[in-house]
Amino acid sequence: MIPAGIYPWARAFLFRLEPECAHDLCLKLLSGGNKLGLLRPSAPGLPGAPVRVMGLEFPNPVGMAAGFDKDGTCMEALSGLGFGFVEVGTVTPRPQPGNPGPRLFRLEAQQALINRMGFNNQGVEALASRLKKVDARVLVGVNIGKNKDTPLELAHEDYLVCLRKVYFRADYVTVNLSSPNTPGLRKLQFGSSLTRLLDLLKEEQGRLSREYGRYVPIAVKLAPDMDDDALCTLASQLVAADMDALVATNTTLTRPGVDSKEAGGLSGRPLGALSTSRIQVLAAALAGRLPIIGVGGIMTADDAVEKMRAGASLVQLYSGFVFQGPELVVQVARALAREGEAGVRQAGQEPVVPGAAGRPHSL
Repeated sequence: MIPAGIYPWARAFLFRLEPECAHDLCLKLLSGGNKLGLLRPSAPGLPGAPVRVMGLEFPNPVGMAAGFDKDGTCMEALSGLGFGFVEVGTVTPRPQPGNPGPRLFRLEAQQALINRMGFNNQGVEALASRLKKVDARVLVGVNIGKNKDTPLELAHEDYLVCLRKVYFRADYVTVNLSSPNTPGLRKLQFGSSLTRLLDLLKEEQGRLSREYGRYVPIAVKLAPDMDDDALCTLASQLVAADMDALVATNTTLTRPGVDSKEAGGLSGRPLGALSTSRIQVLAAALAGRLPIIGVGGIMTADDAVEKMRAGASLVQLYSGFVFQGPELVVQVARALAREGEAGVRQAGQEPVVPGAAGRPHSL
């Protein structure tokens, strides 16, 4: 168990380190602590507040966002901290080192991060081997992308490779089309390129569901840096392609309230209002036809409640976890449980059937 109040002391040490070094150390500590049994249970007072979204039963609606545990080394540890689900990745077909460093920057005064990591990961084969060993009770989403040197016109091949490799264990898969750190990637969010990719993914999803006897939902992760009309058009395309959910949003290339010339995607508190506004637009356009996983700038429990009231069915943390620590997970889960007790069910949340399996339904 992690004693309450210890994180501010740990953060004081970690924030003296270069950000990427601190991140890598955190992953090692979490993995090691889990193996020693120090994280079970580590979230006292976590409410039992299951929600059902995409046909999956989540023990609570608070997830770890993609990018924190790219290679899936801490899935069980993060679950032990109280997360209802963990999204790993972004993973690509082949290992790649990512962009040259320094590539992660901590803005303490603004409670923000800027990153230009560039999908650094050990490749989908390494992740698949870890997925075979992870505790079956951990609900895992896998965020997939393309290798940097894969031409955009062949990007669909990378996404299909990753989908095939993780389908056997993933509870859902997120298609990342919105990272600002892979050249040209965001172009895949528009027009015929998007339609073709979604059609191919849907076709492969159908084939794999027949092969494995289980349906694994596919979500699409979107960028916040587009206008309302573009968002509404994109929402219509996702509905037409029969996608299962969308994740809103990725990091932003804008710099609201931040004085930094570092290139890369901005996350943390300055992203919060922009992300929420994008969720509101998408929720209105979707009218309940697809659930939204809300992410971006959740630094407090109130921020998470705001995301849900804007139209999200689930929420994810990353920067808030970095700055506030594991106690934020419990605080958010409690706040969202109170929303549920007040009779507030968000669009995309389905009735929870007691005793129902928390895995994709069999065919």
